[in-house]
Amino acid sequence: MKIYLAPMEGLADHYLRRLIAKVGGYDLVFTEFVRVVDILLPKRVFIKQAPELNNNGRTECGTPIRVQLLGSNPDAIALNAIRACELGSHGIDLNFGCPSKTVNSSNGGAALLKEPETIYRVVKSVRDAIPAEQPLSSKMRLGFDDETLMWECAEAIASGGAGEIIVHARTKAQGYKPPAYWHKAEAFEKRLNIPLVINGEIWTTADAQKALFEAQATSLMLGRGAIRNPFLANEISQSQASSNWEDIVPLILEFWDEITATMAARYCCGRLKQWLSILKTAYEPANQLFIAIRGANDVVEVEQTLRSKYPEYY
Repeated sequence: MKIYLAPMEGLADHYLRRLIAKVGGYDLVFTEFVRVVDILLPKRVFIKQAPELNNNGRTECGTPIRVQLLGSNPDAIALNAIRACELGSHGIDLNFGCPSKTVNSSNGGAALLKEPETIYRVVKSVRDAIPAEQPLSSKMRLGFDDETLMWECAEAIASGGAGEIIVHARTKAQGYKPPAYWHKAEAFEKRLNIPLVINGEIWTTADAQKALFEAQATSLMLGRGAIRNPFLANEISQSQASSNWEDIVPLILEFWDEITATMAARYCCGRLKQWLSILKTAYEPANQLFIAIRGANDVVEVEQTLRSKYPEYY
């Protein structure tokens, strides 16, 4: 079994990827999507999204990273896939699952689940373009409004040459609303003859076990569950005890130190609040910290709050 960290736009940026990968348990982490329209993007676009490319395509602790591309132009996607691999990406992932209205209105992400032939052409174009030794995976949902074209889309991905299919077990219309329908992907691996990675609504070890069983999947991709509990992959793969708040606090402070050192100050407070808003669903002290800094938009004020609450770490 492999465990991957999902490509979560606006959430799993390189700051959190580094931190979660450092905690351990992940075989591979994915970038937020790089959006491709009709041109070859400059190197700086890839480096901005994935600074790990400056480290041979690995996080600080050595976990390999894979660039995810989003778009519907087969030739442009292929050109950018070549560039990502040349820069150090460990393979390419193609996004056929993003539910964003903005992305979908431009015929990207989950919108392509209405166009299996386009999916096939995008996948095949990339597979033909990148070196044979470079892995190619594709991430899809069960459908757009419903599951009518589920198999056509899945078979387009496999026929196009992807070596792995990642399934977020909900339709675009279902968004992120529980539950995830893992069982609906049960026949994917056998029918497509490529490994299935199951994704969606995996928050605990019990969820992971149930998802693998119901989907008859080879591996897991963790999304928001990993943001809520950075130790989740280790808990799943190594049967570790559940983490507690004392395990989380040093990660929060390390995250804060890094973003304030490298990110524009006007974004730092909001970035910390965003993470705490997810952590607070699992840890009551995270909710208390969130309340304490909710009205703060000044880095100095947040820093003072952190130091007063956790003096033992300073």
